[in-house]
Amino acid sequence: MPWKECSPMSQRREFVTIALLHDRPFTELCDAYGISTKTGYKWLGRHREQGPAGLEDRSRCPHGSPNRTPEVMEQLVLTLRQTHPAWGGRKLRRRLTDLGYTRVPVPSTITEILRRNGLIRPEESAKRQALQRFEREEPNALWQMDFKGDFAVESAERCYPLTVLDDHSRFSVGLQACPDQRANTVRPLLTELFRRYGLPWAMLMDNGPPWGHEGDFYTRFAAWLIRLGVTVIHSRPYHPQTLGKDERFHRTLKHEVLSRESFRDLVHCQLRFDHWREIYNHQRPHDSLQLQVPAARYRCSSRPFLEQPEPIDYGPGALVRKVQHNGEISYRNRYLMVGRAFHGYPVALRDTDVDGVMDIYFCHQRIATLDVRTP
Repeated sequence: MPWKECSPMSQRREFVTIALLHDRPFTELCDAYGISTKTGYKWLGRHREQGPAGLEDRSRCPHGSPNRTPEVMEQLVLTLRQTHPAWGGRKLRRRLTDLGYTRVPVPSTITEILRRNGLIRPEESAKRQALQRFEREEPNALWQMDFKGDFAVESAERCYPLTVLDDHSRFSVGLQACPDQRANTVRPLLTELFRRYGLPWAMLMDNGPPWGHEGDFYTRFAAWLIRLGVTVIHSRPYHPQTLGKDERFHRTLKHEVLSRESFRDLVHCQLRFDHWREIYNHQRPHDSLQLQVPAARYRCSSRPFLEQPEPIDYGPGALVRKVQHNGEISYRNRYLMVGRAFHGYPVALRDTDVDGVMDIYFCHQRIATLDVRTP
């Protein structure tokens, strides 16, 4: 029978005191207090071991939980999360598996470990939602390129992170800390990427400098890319979602690097970028790749970079005109604007299915459509 509800502690203290000081038959004493002799001996034993504190109620929680993650594995999860504080349950599980650990908990269990240790904020969990994704079928079919928003460093310089991302694999082809957004800065950096990874078939970029300019769709920088055999694609004006994968890469870069530390100078920025880029490409599981790492889906291009491109040849019978310094070409005693970006280069005029409408090509890319029917 249980102790009287009025004061179980006082009942226990009184029982133990009488049992120790009075020579009363133990069975009779237990009967008087409405407990079994087993319970009586239990309280006497606890009092001998711990004194009055031994008479306190103990937690009814089990001493162990057969379904709880082993402490060693839980510590591995927390240690990896400390190294990569922006990773969630799926990424952490995949990375532990890739590292060779067995009996790794499922993502939901890892998420619960993080939540139990105060490492997940509810507002962050609410942001997660499934998205429909589109991608090119092969690596190097399309690279996305853009500048991440600039920020100040301790040396009073500003850093303009240049990002180049493969559309198919999400492989970070390039991540460079630039002092500005000028073509003279970007071109040698992009040349090094072409030498290392080969040429993509196309590159997607926005309409800002150095690859676009208001009032003149193509720049000299864009003409250089086309001359190399790369198709230049500009995103729709005021639609940054067109560069969705690179924009998502920017958010990841900000969340995992830029918002977590300060930088002394551009050299420090680049050292940190190089370290994180290695993790992003080779360690960080990517949700849109079924938790593969980008490097597992990327391979170098089969199109080598040529230090001296082949001469421009439009084939026999092509109607070729040379672009003048003001960006115009002459055709049938008329001057037609093509763009200053192509000054000094030959372009080809090709007929279309509509009489009087012609397409103008620079190398492989159509750069304009002209209606020669209008005066």
